[in-house]
Amino acid sequence: MAFPRSTCLLLLLASFLLTPLEGHTFNVMDYGAIGNGRTDDSEAFMKAWSDVCKASASPTFLVPGDRRFLINPVVFEGRCRSKKIKFKVDGTITAPSEPSKWKCINKQCHSWISFKHVDGLVISGSGTIDGNAEKWWKQGRVTGARPNALVVARSNNVQLHDLSFKDNPHMHVVFHHCDGVKISHISIDAPEDSPNTDGIHLKETASVIIEHCTIGTGDDCISLVDGSTHIDMRHIKCGPGHGISIGSLGKFGLSETVEYIHVKDAQFTGTTNGVRIKTWQGGRGHARNMIFEKIRSSDSEYPIIIDQFYCDHTECHDKPNAVEIRNISYIDVKGTSKKETAVKIACSDTVPCRDIFIQNINLIYDQSGKQASAYCKNVINGYYHGVVRPNISCLQNDKLP
Repeated sequence: MAFPRSTCLLLLLASFLLTPLEGHTFNVMDYGAIGNGRTDDSEAFMKAWSDVCKASASPTFLVPGDRRFLINPVVFEGRCRSKKIKFKVDGTITAPSEPSKWKCINKQCHSWISFKHVDGLVISGSGTIDGNAEKWWKQGRVTGARPNALVVARSNNVQLHDLSFKDNPHMHVVFHHCDGVKISHISIDAPEDSPNTDGIHLKETASVIIEHCTIGTGDDCISLVDGSTHIDMRHIKCGPGHGISIGSLGKFGLSETVEYIHVKDAQFTGTTNGVRIKTWQGGRGHARNMIFEKIRSSDSEYPIIIDQFYCDHTECHDKPNAVEIRNISYIDVKGTSKKETAVKIACSDTVPCRDIFIQNINLIYDQSGKQASAYCKNVINGYYHGVVRPNISCLQNDKLP
């Protein structure tokens, strides 16, 4: 039986009205946010998120430009209805300047802005995440954990691009237990003496691209710890900071792994390290299958470093176990080092490094033009090819054409 045209129109209108807003923008200002940098806008953010998470198709959470939004620790929880959610920050999100004024969840200040179980999340915008952390740094570790700024947990197919991060109390960007992440065109800035302010930190996270990022902090520009696998980093500018670090791994005797890492086109300026692998004595597991290529160093202390004796305090005892380091390649590494020993490969007596390959490196000590030196210990199946300066005594010429 055919419906009259008027009935069809009514049914179509009813269908439209009953369908949740698709592709709609949810502006935090419409939920009571003030955006003056003084009033706590956390509640408005959470109300907006509640509606975003219920929307059915590609909603946008909007933090508008030309305003400063003060928020306390918040957790944006999934699982949401839409397969794609845009979180767009065009203004500035800032934190309370006084640590005592932070309204921490369950009195635990482990994170500031968190996303959990939000698949298809796209975080972007022309704005800034400003942790306002100077007083956190001054009080050091006295009050316990300092909060990480942006934490994305147990979420898949996530993108983060174009945002700026600055002066956060602890790590700036953290991904853990995620699969399928792309981070691009972000900048991270914190003073050289700010403690433990890693730029990007990955744990238990797979299939990641990090590209076209500029990072300067008081700790690692990028750090990869246990469970990081299939990570591709390219076009990275790092400095100041501690370089790109694999680890630390194996602390407290734990078994930890990082593997399938590729770094290409990375520039280090005034850093303590360039590309570093660091493991604790007594640990287990492995760091393997890594390629570092087209690395440029300007006045970095150690452009290349493998350290199986890592210790961040004064008393560390010798232990027989070690995290295995295997199948590591360094290709086309050039520039200057701040220390005369530009290459340090310090491997365990009991679990030596294996299958280390170096091709075409040229590192000069400081700006004087003097040739740098290298330290190398306990490498099995170590080879070099092409022009390698400084000479690395524990490697053999592979004699390839």
